[in-house]
Amino acid sequence: MSSKISNYPGTEITSEEARSQRYLITRYKTDLRYAWSAGVATARFLRGLKKKELWGRECDGCGRVLVPPRMYCEKCYRATDRWVRLSDRGKVMTFSVAHVNADASRRSEPILVAVIEIEGATPLMGILHLLGEVRPEDVKIGMAVEAVWRTDGERTGAITDIKYFRPRPRGR
Repeated sequence: MSSKISNYPGTEITSEEARSQRYLITRYKTDLRYAWSAGVATARFLRGLKKKELWGRECDGCGRVLVPPRMYCEKCYRATDRWVRLSDRGKVMTFSVAHVNADASRRSEPILVAVIEIEGATPLMGILHLLGEVRPEDVKIGMAVEAVWRTDGERTGAITDIKYFRPRPRGR
């Protein structure tokens, strides 16, 4: 049994009618291209990633170091004051074990997604990224991690210039 929606203009066809090949259906792939400005803060952050650097912005109004960097502090409602070079280390604030891909298909191996609190930034400030070199059952909130960077020739100025964060050996 099929039902048609009658409150939209035009003539709707049912899925059965579409399968019967009574109507011409054309399928094609589009080549959509977009351009946008990353803005001052994000552009500087991305340029830093290409050089294996993490950058934040400091706000003199509240003393916070924001990462990802922002040119305006959402707490003070004022312009941030300066760039601060940050460590590429941090700790796991929260994480998820994902067994499905973005298209909802099942993964053969789960991936670990975590929010990493970056050293040098204000506590609870961090970035969402992947974890690697660790089993799902070994991930812990507060676990010390470090960035694993792509090689010089592979980095493009994107968040994926960091391959993933891995557990930091004790004492480092």
